Amino acid sequence: MTRRFMHGLSRREAIGAISAGTAGLAFSAANAQESTTAARAEPPSTITNPPRDFGPEGAPNVYFSDPDVITVDPAFDALAQPNAPIQRLWTGALWAEGPAWNGVGKYLVWSDIPNNRQLRYLSEDGHVSTFRLPSNNSNGNSFDHQGRQLSCEHLTRRVVRYELDGSVTIIADAFEGKPLNSPNDVVAHTDGSYWFTDPPYGGQLYEGAVGAPGGPTNPDGLINNRLGQPPEIGTLQRELPTATYRVDADGVVTQVVDEGTVPDPNGLAFSPNEDRLYIASTGKGPGDQGPGGEGVIFVFDVADGKATNGRIFTDCVVDGVKCGPDGLAVDVYGNVWSSSNAGRNVGYNGVTCWSPEGKLLGRIRLPEVCGNLCFGGPKRNQLFMTASQSLYAVHTATQGAGPA
Repeated sequence: MTRRFMHGLSRREAIGAISAGTAGLAFSAANAQESTTAARAEPPSTITNPPRDFGPEGAPNVYFSDPDVITVDPAFDALAQPNAPIQRLWTGALWAEGPAWNGVGKYLVWSDIPNNRQLRYLSEDGHVSTFRLPSNNSNGNSFDHQGRQLSCEHLTRRVVRYELDGSVTIIADAFEGKPLNSPNDVVAHTDGSYWFTDPPYGGQLYEGAVGAPGGPTNPDGLINNRLGQPPEIGTLQRELPTATYRVDADGVVTQVVDEGTVPDPNGLAFSPNEDRLYIASTGKGPGDQGPGGEGVIFVFDVADGKATNGRIFTDCVVDGVKCGPDGLAVDVYGNVWSSSNAGRNVGYNGVTCWSPEGKLLGRIRLPEVCGNLCFGGPKRNQLFMTASQSLYAVHTATQGAGPA
């Protein structure tokens, strides 16, 4: 005889009803979870409140892909490394700049301009130490094809090369008999020449030395430009417009791009086969008489030591926000990676990545303004980013082209 349960239902009927109810609950829960997932906000990022903690003690933040590595064009997915977090490797600078990777020593060197020092990061254990003090307020650094370090010095208005035996060679400090302004960034060409930019940003108290009284950077002479400086500093005035130069192997300095074409040139980089030169044009600097740069990247055709057919590569506007370029790096596919200074437009500071055709592929968001960047690491697939007070890095699925 069948016993009746649940207000007249048999045991078998009750079990069936319970099973159906359980399945319905599971189905509803799954639907609810799916709905919640679909409606869920983006994972934590630099624009959340409170901001994401990038430091080693911060909470885990990678949901297979870092939420601050943003794909704009599907082609960026082949360049971004899944499950690779953005890491803050170190902080403590006043204005970090000029990262360059040494493949033999497996270290990164970069500048802390106001603190008048260069720093070094060792890849094997993450140790950071002072590499060079004083550094003459060095800005951009790189290594040539022989592994020698090149540095642009604001204070002494020159480009130098550190030889393998430890001596120092002055590569350029003047053009047509006039002192340079404050060399900013330098890259080596396989023909043995060096190309560098010469904007005026070192002509200020914070990053170098104001010019002598009466000059365009100190017209009224109210600034004592010798305070805190070596005795040989303080006699020069700004005499040259901004420009981009080439130094041949024999030491001859040639202007390759003038101020009228690219005002206030900053970062620069060659394409992988060196048939293109990219130059970032940034804002007006100390002593500028003209309007200054407009925060764009120019590209030139390069042949026989000349840069021709200059045109705007990108205006660096993203979602209506000007992501002002500074340092540049190019990967082996010819994509251009640019540091981004968007000021107080939080969420747009960091890095932008552009195809060889000038199409925006992706972005990397940092919580600080990014001044410069380079590829490095033992496999040259890490993107190092010097951003205001800190050093950041993220692994990528591509490699940098040429020496760092």
